[in-house]
Amino acid sequence: MGRFGYPPSGMFELLTTAEMAEADRLAIAGGIAGSELMESAGRAVAEAVAERHPSGSRVVVVAGPGNNGGDGFVAARLLAERGARVEVVLLGDVGRLKDDAALAAKKWTGPVAAAKPKALAGADVVIDALFGAGLDRPVEGIARALIEAINAGRAPVYAVDLPSGINGTSGAVLGVAVQATHTITFFSKKPGHLLLPGRLHCGTISVVDIGIPASVLEKIAPKTFENVPALWRRFFPVPKYQGHKYDRGHAVVVSGPAWSTGAARLAARGALRAGAGLVTIASPRDALAVNAAASLAVMVRPVDGAAELAKFLSDRRLNALAIGPGVGVGEATCERVLAALSGERAVVLDADAITSFAADPQRLAKALKARSAQATVLTPHEGEFSRYFFALDKKAQVPSKLERARLAAKLVGAVVVLKGADTVVAAPDGRAAVSANAPPYLATAGAGDVLTGMAAGLLAQGMPAFEGAAAAVWLHGEAAAAFGPGLIAEDLPQMLPRVYRALLA
Repeated sequence: MGRFGYPPSGMFELLTTAEMAEADRLAIAGGIAGSELMESAGRAVAEAVAERHPSGSRVVVVAGPGNNGGDGFVAARLLAERGARVEVVLLGDVGRLKDDAALAAKKWTGPVAAAKPKALAGADVVIDALFGAGLDRPVEGIARALIEAINAGRAPVYAVDLPSGINGTSGAVLGVAVQATHTITFFSKKPGHLLLPGRLHCGTISVVDIGIPASVLEKIAPKTFENVPALWRRFFPVPKYQGHKYDRGHAVVVSGPAWSTGAARLAARGALRAGAGLVTIASPRDALAVNAAASLAVMVRPVDGAAELAKFLSDRRLNALAIGPGVGVGEATCERVLAALSGERAVVLDADAITSFAADPQRLAKALKARSAQATVLTPHEGEFSRYFFALDKKAQVPSKLERARLAAKLVGAVVVLKGADTVVAAPDGRAAVSANAPPYLATAGAGDVLTGMAAGLLAQGMPAFEGAAAAVWLHGEAAAAFGPGLIAEDLPQMLPRVYRALLA
């Protein structure tokens, strides 16, 4: 088992640039030559091109001055051997290439053109082997002109490891970046393949085995993962024949006033469809009638204010709670949140439950840290995140979404779900999962409220906070994809049975 109890698989780990360099180093130390790794990488690129394009195609390989360029030289040689008309456009001087890249260049006997954008004219295929995942500074000068020429052309583009111009760890565009049709990466994906805007530049992504043994993952112990079922499946609750509804937990959703009950009802439906055995809406009395009339399987109880909520929650069978959607911003919400956090139950905070503490962020942070042994999840979108966490600590204003979420989780001692098309789930111990399955249809009112409820429903069934939050995010994306265009928030819970059938098949 790896450091966090996950079996090293290569299926869901995401390696940062530094971690990938360490994987290469460990493989070489274990007896695999660096030139052999480069040969395997270049062969994978050549095969990807050869599978899709006929012999005789004009292939232009745009090679950089490092190992990424070396991979490009290998691909050029192997494609030429297959009958392609190949030309290498090199950024820099071939005589200044080093080590394995220099060896790969020596084996190439075809033409090497100067790095000029016009060299790309008439290409049937372009292979981007300029920079790969290790780039950490803005692209300028002739390199920028080459990338702009690649993007201006009509030829399909195959990126080696990562489209040039994308930072492999943050997914940021460093000035300008290649818009690839296909990306061939090695050993494992990198965070930049999934984080925006990097993901939008990758096209289809293929992960290729180049001979690095999976055992190196145990030594590296990566903390970043792709949010896929393999990450959390062993914690996922599966109903048992001998079980009953009380075994599956009792989730509570706190409702807002009469004019703002829809969000709580969406969350409650999400919790129920996620598998919670029972779900109750804790409703202000002025909203009791509308909440009761609009709910069937979801129960409704009259609960006004923080004191009544604390008394209601004294029932230990109520083992998960969600508060935030539609409850309103203000002191009354702060008091109810603190009442919810006082017990041992799992708690999910969203929307107004987070924003209400923006004026006094330490007040919430202290309460969260005091219950760090309990399952607690915060699910802000970028606006809510900035209003609370930027006020809590200016260090949270880092450009990388991955690092923002990680730092936030550490600051409050709770799991943070930083929502968006590339939702990041981060835990206080440094683990983080990046999601890539959310379709654009999720950008609709109330979708986040359903996610809040789903997370509460999974935590009510005993999932750990990090895995439960990650599972909720993945299921949320799959439900939206299953429905497709025209999605509204009410549709999400209805699609969960279909997603569950596929997941549990």
